[in-house]
Amino acid sequence: MSATAELTERPETRPVPRDDFTIDQPLERYVDTDHAVWAHLYARQASLLEGRVCHAFLEGLGKLDLPKNRVPSFAALNRRLRAATGFEIVAVPGLVPDRVFFEHLANRRFPVTWWMRRPDQLDYLQEPDCFHDLFGHVPLLIDPVFADYMQAYGRAALAFAHDANALPLFARLYWYTVEFGLIRDAAAPNGMRVYGAGIVSSKSETLYSLDSDSPNRIGFALERVLRTRYRIDTFQKTYFVIDDFRQLFDIARADFAKLIPAFAGAPALGAGDVLPGDAVITRGSGQGWAREGDV
Repeated sequence: MSATAELTERPETRPVPRDDFTIDQPLERYVDTDHAVWAHLYARQASLLEGRVCHAFLEGLGKLDLPKNRVPSFAALNRRLRAATGFEIVAVPGLVPDRVFFEHLANRRFPVTWWMRRPDQLDYLQEPDCFHDLFGHVPLLIDPVFADYMQAYGRAALAFAHDANALPLFARLYWYTVEFGLIRDAAAPNGMRVYGAGIVSSKSETLYSLDSDSPNRIGFALERVLRTRYRIDTFQKTYFVIDDFRQLFDIARADFAKLIPAFAGAPALGAGDVLPGDAVITRGSGQGWAREGDV
């Protein structure tokens, strides 16, 4: 989401996007370093996520049969993805404008950044690269209920894409579900597993989100999430925990025509706030939190 970001490449070397910001995946431009970075990140995350990520993600990873040692071909993955849920991935040069992003989701297309991070960026990257977008997001798009949520979210957000006051609310919903969501699982050691792409594609956030005493973990409530700011520069202060993916689909079908006007003008909550009515699973210690910088 958000406006197109500055890429690490020189402008004259970037593929020129179409009007919908898509390009053909330039497979010929991946070099040995790109494939080595993919292989390293894949091996690290696949091992780390065992026992920590939701079962649907692991099932999707298996069904997609992502290559472990090289950057995947989007066309090859689309043959499996379309057959499963009707979704497809489209290559883009980087972050795309909100309206364009919503239009893609509403039409069961998921934008995936084509380029790979450098070896010195393995643990932190300001903007999403191919590994984050593909490994982090795409395995869940093979799950029918989650795929339906993504399309329903895109349709709902697209209806308000012209409203500057509404966009932060939809950004918060996306952030606290698709990017940094946790899901209940009674069989997990602490009763929760990860599913958000910003977590599953990151070694440090995977460990922090489940094991650290610092963040809050709160049962998901739509109105609460729409009001809650978040962090883009460090670990999250709060994670919202859904019961299952069906809950997400029901949320995306909410009457946003009534909800958005009610909350667009309301004061936003801090990323680490805990309210009296919250379904608190674990209350964070707040250790290491920055006082400024909530978005």
